[in-house]
Amino acid sequence: MFARKATWAGLAAVSMAVLGGGAGMATAGPAVFGIKSFGAAGDGVTNDAPAIDRAINAASMSGNGVVRFAAGTYLAAGTVHLKSGVTIQLDKGSTITGSSSGYDKPEDNPFDKYQDYGHSHFHNAMFFGDKVDNVSFVGEGTIDGGGHLITGNPKSGQADKIISITRCTNLTLSGITLKRGGHFAALINGCTGVTSDHLTISTAGDRDGWNIISTQNVKITNINDAANDDALVFKSDYALGAKLPNGHVTVTDAHLSAKCCNALMFGSETCGDFTDYNFQQIEITGAGKSGLGMVSMDGAVISDVHYRDIKLSGTASPITQKIGTRKRCGNSPGVGRIHDITYDNITGTSAGSFSPTLWGEANANQISDVTFTNVNLTLPGGHDTMGTGVPSNDPKDYNPKSIGTRPAYGWYIHNANNIKFVNSSVRFGKDDGRPAVIANTASALTFDHFTAQKGGKSPSDLLFQSVTGFCVTSSQNTGGGALRIGNTGSSSSCS
Repeated sequence: MFARKATWAGLAAVSMAVLGGGAGMATAGPAVFGIKSFGAAGDGVTNDAPAIDRAINAASMSGNGVVRFAAGTYLAAGTVHLKSGVTIQLDKGSTITGSSSGYDKPEDNPFDKYQDYGHSHFHNAMFFGDKVDNVSFVGEGTIDGGGHLITGNPKSGQADKIISITRCTNLTLSGITLKRGGHFAALINGCTGVTSDHLTISTAGDRDGWNIISTQNVKITNINDAANDDALVFKSDYALGAKLPNGHVTVTDAHLSAKCCNALMFGSETCGDFTDYNFQQIEITGAGKSGLGMVSMDGAVISDVHYRDIKLSGTASPITQKIGTRKRCGNSPGVGRIHDITYDNITGTSAGSFSPTLWGEANANQISDVTFTNVNLTLPGGHDTMGTGVPSNDPKDYNPKSIGTRPAYGWYIHNANNIKFVNSSVRFGKDDGRPAVIANTASALTFDHFTAQKGGKSPSDLLFQSVTGFCVTSSQNTGGGALRIGNTGSSSSCS
C-alpha cells in the first residue's frame, strides 16, 4: 500500500532536486522522484510495480521527471506502464527483477498473422509504453527478468519481454544492464530518435537481445550484447498494420554474440524498406547462423548499408545476403532487392560450415552493387571435391543452411550484378577440394588483388558459370601463383 497519501503537487515539491546535484537544491532541472517515496520496499519480496507506476505518473505530470532507484532489489510482479517525459534512473547496485506472473495480458492484434506471436503483442512485458515521447532508461543498475520471462508464447499473466515500446520518439537506453529477457530483452517498433551508449544485454540463456523494428534515426555506441537467438537485429514487420520505413542508423563500438542465431542482422521480418546504415568498430565472437546477416524475405528493399572495421569469429556463416520470397507482410508484397552495400576492413576466422554467400532472385531482384574491400576470411574447409551445380534453396527460409552445402569453400554468388572484391582473400583451415569462389548467373564481377588458397584437389580457384562480364586482375593464390579460372558459358570483361 502507498502509505504517504499526498497530492501529486505535494509529492513533486518534496521530491524536487537536480539530477546529479545535491539534495534539495533549488536550481532549475528535472524533478527527481525517489521510488521509495511512492511505497516501494526495495526488498526483492514486496511487489513494487504499483509504486513504480505511481512514481512514473508523477514524473510524467512534472513534464520532465526522473524516477530514481537507489541501491536495492525491486520486484516488479506486474507490468510497469511508461509515460512520456520520464527517465528511469537505476543507481549502481539497484536491480528491478521480474516475476513469473501478474503481467498485463497480450492485446488483440488483427495483424498477428504476419509475424510471430512475440512480435505481434506488446503489453505482456515488464515495461510497456505506446505513443510515448522522451523516455529514458539510464544509470548503472540492472533490469533482470530473473529467469521468469517466457521464451515462447506466454500464458495469461506471463511476460516475454523486459522492455516493449511502440510508436515512440526520443528513446534512450544507456548505461544499464538487461538480463534474462525471455523472448526479448528489448523490443521497439515504430519509433524514431533512439540513443544508446554503454548498454549491456545478457540473454545468452534466453532468446533475443534487442529487436529494432520499423525504426528511424538510431545511434548506438559501446553496446555489449550477448544473446542466444539474434543479438542486435533490425526488422520491419506488419504488427502495427502498415509498412513503415527504417533507417538512418549508426552502430559503433559493439561487442556481439549469438549462440544459435544471428549476431548483427537485417530480418527476417522485412516489410518496409531499409536505408542508410553504418556499422563500424564491431567485434562478433559467435553466431550459430550469420555473423553479418542481411535478408529480404517480405518485399523490402535494403540499400546504402556500410560495414567497416569488423572482426568475426565462431560464426556459422561470416557474411550472408539473401533475397527470399516468403512475402509475409500485408498489402500484397512483391520480391525485395538488396543493393549498394559495402564491406571495408573485415576479418573473419573460425567460420562454420556455411560459406559466405550472396543469393539473389532473378532479373530485377538480383543482389547488386556490393563492394568488398580488404575483406579477409578464413573458412573451415575440409571437404573433398563435389559437384559444382547450383545447390538447393528454400526461398521461404532465411537460415544460411536453407541453401545447403555450397560447392565453393569461400564465396558463393548467385543472381548478382556488379560485385567487386578489392584487396581481399579467402583461405581454409583444412585442405578443400572445392573452388574458392563460384559465381552463377551473374554479371559485372571484379576481382582486383584477390587472394585465394589453392585446394589440393580443387578443379579451379574461381569458377564462373553463366557470368556476363568478369574481370580478374593482379590476383593470385596464397603461394604466389596465378589463380586458376574455370569458365562455363561466361565472358571476360577485362580490357
